[in-house]
Amino acid sequence: MKDMPNAAANVGKFIDPLVTAKGEERARVALSNPQTLWFNTGTLCNIECVNCYIDSSPTNDALVYITADEVQTYLDEAQERDWGLREIAFTGGEPFMNPEMIEILRRSLAAGYEVLVLTNAMLPMMRKKMREGLLELNGDFPGKLTLRISLDHHQRSEHDQMRGDGAFNKSLIGMDWLRDNGFQMAVAGRTIWGETDAEARAGFATLFEERGYAIDASHPGQTVLFPEMDESVEVPEITTACWGILNKSPDAMMCASSRMVVKRKGAGKTSVLACTLLPYSPEFELGSTLAEAERDVALNHPHCAKFCVLGGASCSA
Repeated sequence: MKDMPNAAANVGKFIDPLVTAKGEERARVALSNPQTLWFNTGTLCNIECVNCYIDSSPTNDALVYITADEVQTYLDEAQERDWGLREIAFTGGEPFMNPEMIEILRRSLAAGYEVLVLTNAMLPMMRKKMREGLLELNGDFPGKLTLRISLDHHQRSEHDQMRGDGAFNKSLIGMDWLRDNGFQMAVAGRTIWGETDAEARAGFATLFEERGYAIDASHPGQTVLFPEMDESVEVPEITTACWGILNKSPDAMMCASSRMVVKRKGAGKTSVLACTLLPYSPEFELGSTLAEAERDVALNHPHCAKFCVLGGASCSA
């Protein structure tokens, strides 16, 4: 799977959860302020993208559909344990391929949370049943539901390069429907074309203005630009000394404020993971309950260094 460290680029690194290859104490992150509880709705997707970090495709069911009752169990436990969550978030695969997605969203919204859904806004979301369900939810819980659309680039050619011919136009059709029906939207792009941050945001700003999308291209929570997770690139291991050297705080890392629930194919129960980016790495599986998932996380993967610590990225809004 794609989240396995590259042996050639990082030989000898990211092995021991306690110490680095140089024998220095590895950095760890405590769950200091839980804000977002993620659910992977299943790895099945209507398309297959270049370099998808989770290998989502029309045939990958390594993570199977999670059910509304399973989500409810964690919503209840989060309240029992007084986690103080702000947001429940959903990723895939394509979440709207999950047949229980509308009920899952309704229960999450009814529990009083803000809800974020990562989607490509293509055919699965645009099915009649899903559109009707979304309209009801947006009416019942105004201002609480956000759809973050995966729009890799502001130009059609670059986006379709990653997601297939015609993908850009299909996503815009879905975004137009969301716009016309008063949904809150955000966008997730990628930074692999050599643009500066300012150039990429200017391009998205032009697109949003042309199409009348109420999305702020300058706001990092509304237009999220993810660094590429290329495991062929050598990255440094993060030690406890790095916090001071880099002027970063462990409390700012994604694993200080979030956890993700998945349901593995053939497993008898769901699992709670330390990170949305590492669904297949067993060392980042923390147990089956939120109570078990409250322990510290060792930054023992290239993604921890490149995406989170050095890249400063977060999957949450």
